[in-house]
Amino acid sequence: MKTVEDFLVAVYCLVSDFFKLIVGDQRLRRRGPPPSLTDSEVITMELVGEFLGHHADKDLWAYFRRHWLPWFPKLGDRSCFVRQAANLWRVKQLIRCTLSRALGSNEDIHQIVDGVPISSCVLGRANRRKLFRDVTAKSYCAAKKVFYVGFKGHLRITASGLISNFTLTPANVDEREAAWDLTDERSGSAWWFADKGYLSRWFSEELKELGITLDTPVRSNMKDTCTRKERSVRNRVRRLIETVLSQLTGRFQLAKVRARDLLHLTSRIERKLLAHTIAYAINRSLGREPLDFDGLIAQ
Repeated sequence: MKTVEDFLVAVYCLVSDFFKLIVGDQRLRRRGPPPSLTDSEVITMELVGEFLGHHADKDLWAYFRRHWLPWFPKLGDRSCFVRQAANLWRVKQLIRCTLSRALGSNEDIHQIVDGVPISSCVLGRANRRKLFRDVTAKSYCAAKKVFYVGFKGHLRITASGLISNFTLTPANVDEREAAWDLTDERSGSAWWFADKGYLSRWFSEELKELGITLDTPVRSNMKDTCTRKERSVRNRVRRLIETVLSQLTGRFQLAKVRARDLLHLTSRIERKLLAHTIAYAINRSLGREPLDFDGLIAQ
């Protein structure tokens, strides 16, 4: 268990190390004066703010302005902070992917995939909406039993809850089509656990050509080749992704769109995914349960 100060320092050290590893001596800006805050400081503030529940850019900036100004004395106005944070979306993505691989995401042969609805507006306002009109679509959320307009996030995690891959599509894209974006180059075989939404003979056969065995529950009119005990174990493994999705949509509010363009939406999604991965890494370094986020910081 850490204090907020300890947590902030731990996050900064991880971000700074991986930022140097990825960026090196490259210049991220071709012209103009350098920003007052370093990029590592901005990303650290984003991640810590996300973990503590400050999801809106305005609230996140105000929190650090109010409580942590001695630690970040060069924190300027909000618009500069938000702009700098948004422009670092690709760096945050690369840090997440590199950290995930360092934690062994590609070495775990057992992976779990699922999708999460990300609504941009309620269905009744769909005809009047202006934001994301060309990149969103209408779909049905079976869990909430409602229609919505927006996106769908597609997630792949390891059997311990580490985020391996993520992609964002319009809401009406089939989960099996989006799953191709979740594959990566790896040697050896893999075993994917998924729900009935991924059930398809042709899809399973296509994945086999990549060395991936797809495991899904069967429908009531299909014969299950697994014993009841085996199916119970496999379903228990598959339900782990529900825990991760619950954390992403609850603690990090992944399903809420608080952006007015794709740049800021992408940046916000990446910082939420990276915040989850960073918390996982810190928990593991402390010998704690990787997904025990509630007890990570002393209140």
